[in-house]
Amino acid sequence: MTEGPCRVLEDHIAVATQALSARAPSSSPSCAAGGLSQDVEVCRCVTATHSRTFYLASALLPRAKREAIRCLYAFCRTTDDLVDLAGSDPHRELMRWREAALGATDYHDHPILRAWHEVRVRYGIPLLFAAQLIDAVGLDMERKRYATFSELADYCYGVASTVGLMSMCIIGYEDPAAVRYAVCLGMALQLTNILRDVGEDWGRGRLYLPAEELACFGLSETDVGAACVDDRWRDFMQFQIARNRRLYEEAWPGIALLHADGQLAVAAAARLYASILEDIERHDYQVFQRRARVTTVSKLMRLPGIWSDLRRLRTSARSGNGQELRRRP
Repeated sequence: MTEGPCRVLEDHIAVATQALSARAPSSSPSCAAGGLSQDVEVCRCVTATHSRTFYLASALLPRAKREAIRCLYAFCRTTDDLVDLAGSDPHRELMRWREAALGATDYHDHPILRAWHEVRVRYGIPLLFAAQLIDAVGLDMERKRYATFSELADYCYGVASTVGLMSMCIIGYEDPAAVRYAVCLGMALQLTNILRDVGEDWGRGRLYLPAEELACFGLSETDVGAACVDDRWRDFMQFQIARNRRLYEEAWPGIALLHADGQLAVAAAARLYASILEDIERHDYQVFQRRARVTTVSKLMRLPGIWSDLRRLRTSARSGNGQELRRRP
Protein backbone atom coordinates (compact mmCIF):
# COMPACT_ATOMS: atom_id res chain seq x y z
CA MET A 1 0.00 0.00 0.00
CA THR A 2 2.91 2.39 0.54
CA GLU A 3 3.40 2.86 -3.21
CA GLY A 4 0.02 4.61 -3.67
CA PRO A 5 -0.95 8.31 -3.32
CA CYS A 6 -1.23 7.93 0.46
CA ARG A 7 2.54 7.38 0.73
CA VAL A 8 3.05 11.15 1.16
CA LEU A 9 1.54 10.84 4.65
CA GLU A 10 3.95 8.24 6.06
CA ASP A 11 5.17 10.54 8.85
CA HIS A 12 1.62 11.33 9.93
CA ILE A 13 0.74 7.63 9.91
CA ALA A 14 3.68 6.83 12.17
CA VAL A 15 2.73 9.54 14.68
CA ALA A 16 -0.93 8.51 14.65
CA THR A 17 -0.04 4.86 15.21
CA GLN A 18 2.06 5.83 18.23
CA ALA A 19 -0.73 8.01 19.65
CA LEU A 20 -3.27 5.23 19.34
CA SER A 21 -0.96 2.70 20.94
CA ALA A 22 -0.98 4.85 24.08
CA ARG A 23 -4.69 5.71 24.12
CA ALA A 24 -6.81 5.25 27.21
CA PRO A 25 -9.30 2.36 27.15
CA SER A 26 -12.99 2.97 26.47
CA SER A 27 -15.00 3.52 29.64
CA SER A 28 -18.63 3.09 28.59
CA PRO A 29 -20.71 1.74 25.70
CA SER A 30 -22.96 4.78 25.39
CA CYS A 31 -22.45 8.50 24.99
CA ALA A 32 -26.09 9.29 25.77
CA ALA A 33 -25.74 8.35 29.44
CA GLY A 34 -25.17 10.85 32.22
CA GLY A 35 -27.83 13.38 31.21
CA LEU A 36 -26.41 14.09 27.75
CA SER A 37 -29.49 13.11 25.74
CA GLN A 38 -30.32 16.73 24.82
CA ASP A 39 -26.74 17.36 23.74
CA VAL A 40 -26.80 14.23 21.61
CA GLU A 41 -29.98 15.49 19.95
CA VAL A 42 -28.28 18.80 19.14
CA CYS A 43 -25.45 16.88 17.52
CA ARG A 44 -27.89 14.70 15.58
CA CYS A 45 -29.57 17.81 14.17
CA VAL A 46 -26.23 19.33 13.16
CA THR A 47 -25.30 16.13 11.33
CA ALA A 48 -28.67 15.84 9.59
CA THR A 49 -28.50 19.47 8.47
CA HIS A 50 -24.95 19.58 7.15
CA SER A 51 -24.23 16.12 5.73
CA ARG A 52 -27.01 13.89 4.47
CA THR A 53 -24.49 11.32 3.29
CA PHE A 54 -22.78 11.07 6.67
CA TYR A 55 -26.15 11.03 8.42
CA LEU A 56 -27.35 8.14 6.27
CA ALA A 57 -24.13 6.17 6.70
CA SER A 58 -24.06 6.69 10.46
CA ALA A 59 -27.61 5.35 10.70
CA LEU A 60 -26.11 1.93 9.91
CA LEU A 61 -24.24 1.90 13.23
CA PRO A 62 -25.63 0.49 16.49
CA ARG A 63 -27.19 3.19 18.66
CA ALA A 64 -24.30 3.96 21.01
CA LYS A 65 -21.76 4.28 18.21
CA ARG A 66 -24.24 6.14 16.01
CA GLU A 67 -24.80 8.78 18.69
CA ALA A 68 -21.09 9.07 19.41
CA ILE A 69 -20.09 9.44 15.76
CA ARG A 70 -22.69 12.17 15.27
CA CYS A 71 -21.36 13.97 18.34
CA LEU A 72 -17.92 13.80 16.77
CA TYR A 73 -19.25 15.10 13.45
CA ALA A 74 -20.96 18.03 15.17
CA PHE A 75 -17.73 18.89 16.98
CA CYS A 76 -15.74 18.81 13.72
CA ARG A 77 -18.41 20.73 11.81
CA THR A 78 -18.60 23.45 14.43
CA THR A 79 -14.81 23.73 14.44
CA ASP A 80 -14.85 24.31 10.69
CA ASP A 81 -17.67 26.85 10.91
CA LEU A 82 -15.69 28.94 13.40
CA VAL A 83 -13.42 29.92 10.51
CA ASP A 84 -16.01 30.30 7.75
CA LEU A 85 -18.89 31.75 9.78
CA ALA A 86 -17.18 33.39 12.75
CA GLY A 87 -17.61 37.03 13.66
CA SER A 88 -15.04 39.80 13.68
CA ASP A 89 -12.27 37.82 15.38
CA PRO A 90 -12.18 34.21 14.13
CA HIS A 91 -8.63 33.71 15.45
CA ARG A 92 -9.74 34.45 18.99
CA GLU A 93 -12.89 32.35 18.70
CA LEU A 94 -10.95 29.37 17.36
CA MET A 95 -8.36 29.68 20.11
CA ARG A 96 -11.08 29.73 22.80
CA TRP A 97 -12.72 26.71 21.17
CA ARG A 98 -9.36 24.92 21.06
CA GLU A 99 -8.74 25.50 24.76
CA ALA A 100 -12.18 24.21 25.69
CA ALA A 101 -12.00 21.23 23.31
CA LEU A 102 -8.67 20.13 24.74
CA GLY A 103 -9.85 20.59 28.32
CA ALA A 104 -7.76 23.63 29.18
CA THR A 105 -10.82 25.81 29.93
CA ASP A 106 -14.43 25.25 30.94
CA TYR A 107 -16.78 23.83 28.31
CA HIS A 108 -19.94 23.04 30.27
CA ASP A 109 -22.04 25.82 28.73
CA HIS A 110 -21.82 24.41 25.17
CA PRO A 111 -23.88 21.31 24.25
CA ILE A 112 -21.59 20.18 21.45
CA LEU A 113 -18.48 20.55 23.59
CA ARG A 114 -20.16 18.66 26.43
CA ALA A 115 -21.02 15.85 24.05
CA TRP A 116 -17.52 15.89 22.55
CA HIS A 117 -15.85 15.58 25.94
CA GLU A 118 -18.11 12.69 26.91
CA VAL A 119 -17.37 10.86 23.66
CA ARG A 120 -13.65 11.58 23.85
CA VAL A 121 -13.35 10.12 27.34
CA ARG A 122 -15.65 7.16 26.80
CA TYR A 123 -13.91 6.04 23.60
CA GLY A 124 -10.35 6.97 24.52
CA ILE A 125 -9.82 9.42 21.65
CA PRO A 126 -6.31 10.93 21.80
CA LEU A 127 -6.36 14.70 22.22
CA LEU A 128 -3.61 14.92 19.62
CA PHE A 129 -6.10 14.32 16.80
CA ALA A 130 -8.46 17.06 17.99
CA ALA A 131 -5.53 19.48 18.29
CA GLN A 132 -4.33 18.60 14.78
CA LEU A 133 -7.84 19.10 13.39
CA ILE A 134 -8.31 22.51 14.99
CA ASP A 135 -4.86 23.71 13.95
CA ALA A 136 -5.41 22.57 10.37
CA VAL A 137 -8.80 24.30 10.20
CA GLY A 138 -7.07 27.43 11.44
CA LEU A 139 -4.76 27.32 8.43
CA ASP A 140 -7.69 28.42 6.27
CA MET A 141 -7.37 31.87 7.84
CA GLU A 142 -3.73 32.11 6.78
CA ARG A 143 -3.14 29.94 3.76
CA LYS A 144 -5.18 30.25 0.58
CA ARG A 145 -3.02 28.36 -1.93
CA TYR A 146 -1.08 25.07 -2.19
CA ALA A 147 1.91 24.62 -4.46
CA THR A 148 2.17 20.82 -4.52
CA PHE A 149 0.11 17.73 -3.85
CA SER A 150 2.35 16.92 -0.89
CA GLU A 151 1.44 20.24 0.75
CA LEU A 152 -2.23 19.62 0.07
CA ALA A 153 -1.99 16.09 1.50
CA ASP A 154 -0.66 17.52 4.78
CA TYR A 155 -3.69 19.79 4.93
CA CYS A 156 -6.05 16.91 4.13
CA TYR A 157 -4.53 14.88 6.95
CA GLY A 158 -5.21 17.68 9.41
CA VAL A 159 -8.80 18.45 8.47
CA ALA A 160 -9.99 14.97 7.45
CA SER A 161 -7.70 12.05 8.28
CA THR A 162 -7.79 13.12 11.92
CA VAL A 163 -11.58 12.75 11.78
CA GLY A 164 -11.14 9.24 10.40
CA LEU A 165 -8.77 8.35 13.22
CA MET A 166 -11.16 9.67 15.86
CA SER A 167 -14.02 7.80 14.19
CA MET A 168 -11.92 4.63 14.26
CA CYS A 169 -11.68 4.92 18.05
CA ILE A 170 -15.46 4.97 18.27
CA ILE A 171 -16.12 2.20 15.77
CA GLY A 172 -13.33 0.00 17.10
CA TYR A 173 -10.61 -1.82 15.19
CA GLU A 174 -8.88 -5.17 15.28
CA ASP A 175 -5.34 -4.26 14.30
CA PRO A 176 -3.06 -1.15 14.35
CA ALA A 177 -2.67 -1.57 10.59
CA ALA A 178 -6.10 0.06 10.36
CA VAL A 179 -4.45 3.45 11.01
CA ARG A 180 -2.95 3.63 7.54
CA TYR A 181 -6.28 2.92 5.88
CA ALA A 182 -8.16 5.44 8.01
CA VAL A 183 -5.65 8.15 7.09
CA CYS A 184 -5.99 7.24 3.43
CA LEU A 185 -9.79 7.29 3.49
CA GLY A 186 -9.79 10.67 5.20
CA MET A 187 -7.61 12.10 2.45
CA ALA A 188 -9.87 10.56 -0.22
CA LEU A 189 -12.97 12.12 1.32
CA GLN A 190 -11.37 15.54 1.61
CA LEU A 191 -10.10 15.51 -1.96
CA THR A 192 -13.64 14.74 -3.09
CA ASN A 193 -14.77 17.81 -1.13
CA ILE A 194 -12.09 19.88 -2.82
CA LEU A 195 -13.01 18.77 -6.35
CA ARG A 196 -16.73 19.28 -5.67
CA ASP A 197 -16.31 22.74 -4.12
CA VAL A 198 -13.85 24.47 -6.48
CA GLY A 199 -16.30 27.26 -7.30
CA GLU A 200 -17.48 27.73 -3.73
CA ASP A 201 -13.93 27.83 -2.37
CA TRP A 202 -12.86 30.29 -5.05
CA GLY A 203 -15.66 32.58 -3.93
CA ARG A 204 -14.08 32.53 -0.47
CA GLY A 205 -10.68 33.41 -1.88
CA ARG A 206 -9.28 29.88 -1.58
CA LEU A 207 -7.83 27.50 -4.13
CA TYR A 208 -6.91 24.03 -2.92
CA LEU A 209 -5.85 22.65 -6.31
CA PRO A 210 -2.04 22.26 -6.42
CA ALA A 211 -0.53 25.05 -8.54
CA GLU A 212 2.16 22.69 -9.81
CA GLU A 213 -0.44 20.30 -11.21
CA LEU A 214 -2.55 23.06 -12.72
CA ALA A 215 0.53 24.28 -14.59
CA CYS A 216 1.21 20.77 -15.90
CA PHE A 217 -2.12 20.95 -17.73
CA GLY A 218 -1.57 24.50 -18.99
CA LEU A 219 -3.91 26.05 -16.44
CA SER A 220 -3.54 29.01 -14.12
CA GLU A 221 -5.53 30.77 -11.41
CA THR A 222 -6.90 33.04 -14.14
CA ASP A 223 -8.53 30.04 -15.81
CA VAL A 224 -10.06 28.90 -12.52
CA GLY A 225 -11.36 32.40 -11.83
CA ALA A 226 -12.90 32.50 -15.30
CA ALA A 227 -14.67 29.16 -14.64
CA CYS A 228 -13.14 27.87 -17.83
CA VAL A 229 -14.27 24.33 -18.72
CA ASP A 230 -12.18 23.39 -21.75
CA ASP A 231 -10.10 20.38 -22.76
CA ARG A 232 -7.28 21.44 -20.44
CA TRP A 233 -9.67 21.54 -17.48
CA ARG A 234 -11.25 18.22 -18.45
CA ASP A 235 -7.83 16.54 -18.63
CA PHE A 236 -6.84 18.07 -15.30
CA MET A 237 -10.03 16.90 -13.60
CA GLN A 238 -9.70 13.42 -15.08
CA PHE A 239 -6.25 13.21 -13.52
CA GLN A 240 -7.51 14.43 -10.16
CA ILE A 241 -10.49 12.06 -10.13
CA ALA A 242 -8.34 9.07 -11.11
CA ARG A 243 -6.00 9.72 -8.18
CA ASN A 244 -8.94 10.30 -5.85
CA ARG A 245 -10.36 6.91 -6.83
CA ARG A 246 -7.01 5.22 -6.22
CA LEU A 247 -7.12 6.61 -2.68
CA TYR A 248 -10.57 5.11 -2.13
CA GLU A 249 -9.25 1.80 -3.47
CA GLU A 250 -6.25 1.96 -1.14
CA ALA A 251 -8.50 2.63 1.84
CA TRP A 252 -11.15 -0.01 1.09
CA PRO A 253 -9.31 -3.13 2.41
CA GLY A 254 -8.86 -1.49 5.81
CA ILE A 255 -12.59 -1.63 6.48
CA ALA A 256 -12.12 -5.34 7.21
CA LEU A 257 -9.93 -4.36 10.19
CA LEU A 258 -12.76 -2.45 11.89
CA HIS A 259 -15.21 -3.99 14.33
CA ALA A 260 -17.91 -5.83 12.40
CA ASP A 261 -20.81 -3.68 13.59
CA GLY A 262 -19.21 -0.57 12.10
CA GLN A 263 -18.00 -1.89 8.77
CA LEU A 264 -21.14 -1.28 6.73
CA ALA A 265 -21.40 2.34 7.89
CA VAL A 266 -17.81 3.09 6.85
CA ALA A 267 -18.21 1.19 3.58
CA ALA A 268 -21.35 3.19 2.81
CA ALA A 269 -19.68 6.50 3.63
CA ALA A 270 -16.75 5.67 1.34
CA ARG A 271 -18.79 4.40 -1.59
CA LEU A 272 -21.49 7.08 -1.40
CA TYR A 273 -18.97 9.89 -1.15
CA ALA A 274 -16.95 8.47 -4.04
CA SER A 275 -20.12 8.56 -6.16
CA ILE A 276 -19.90 12.36 -6.10
CA LEU A 277 -17.04 11.96 -8.55
CA GLU A 278 -19.42 10.27 -10.99
CA ASP A 279 -21.75 13.27 -10.80
CA ILE A 280 -18.86 15.60 -11.57
CA GLU A 281 -18.06 13.51 -14.65
CA ARG A 282 -21.71 13.39 -15.78
CA HIS A 283 -21.82 17.18 -15.75
CA ASP A 284 -18.67 17.61 -17.84
CA TYR A 285 -16.48 18.63 -14.87
CA GLN A 286 -18.53 21.77 -14.24
CA VAL A 287 -17.73 22.50 -10.61
CA PHE A 288 -17.90 26.26 -10.84
CA GLN A 289 -21.60 27.06 -11.19
CA ARG A 290 -23.01 23.88 -9.63
CA ARG A 291 -22.32 21.64 -6.64
CA ALA A 292 -22.11 17.94 -7.44
CA ARG A 293 -24.53 15.82 -5.46
CA VAL A 294 -26.06 12.37 -5.20
CA THR A 295 -29.79 12.12 -4.51
CA THR A 296 -31.15 10.28 -1.49
CA VAL A 297 -32.91 7.79 -3.77
CA SER A 298 -29.64 7.06 -5.57
CA LYS A 299 -27.86 6.57 -2.24
CA LEU A 300 -30.47 4.10 -1.04
CA MET A 301 -30.32 2.21 -4.32
CA ARG A 302 -26.57 1.81 -3.94
CA LEU A 303 -26.71 0.26 -0.46
CA PRO A 304 -27.37 -3.36 -1.58
CA GLY A 305 -24.33 -3.22 -3.88
CA ILE A 306 -22.21 -1.76 -1.09
CA TRP A 307 -23.32 -4.59 1.18
CA SER A 308 -22.33 -7.13 -1.48
CA ASP A 309 -18.91 -5.49 -1.90
CA LEU A 310 -18.41 -5.58 1.85
CA ARG A 311 -19.30 -9.27 2.03
CA ARG A 312 -16.66 -9.98 -0.62
CA LEU A 313 -14.14 -7.95 1.34
CA ARG A 314 -14.90 -9.91 4.50
CA THR A 315 -14.46 -13.17 2.62
CA SER A 316 -11.11 -11.98 1.31
CA ALA A 317 -10.05 -10.86 4.79
CA ARG A 318 -10.69 -14.35 6.12
CA SER A 319 -8.45 -15.82 3.45
CA GLY A 320 -4.68 -15.57 3.11
CA ASN A 321 -5.09 -12.03 1.75
CA GLY A 322 -6.66 -11.00 5.03
CA GLN A 323 -3.74 -12.40 7.01
CA GLU A 324 -1.34 -10.46 4.82
CA LEU A 325 -3.40 -7.30 5.39
CA ARG A 326 -3.06 -7.64 9.15
CA ARG A 327 0.68 -8.13 9.00
CA ARG A 328 1.30 -4.84 7.23
CA PRO A 329 2.97 -2.18 9.40
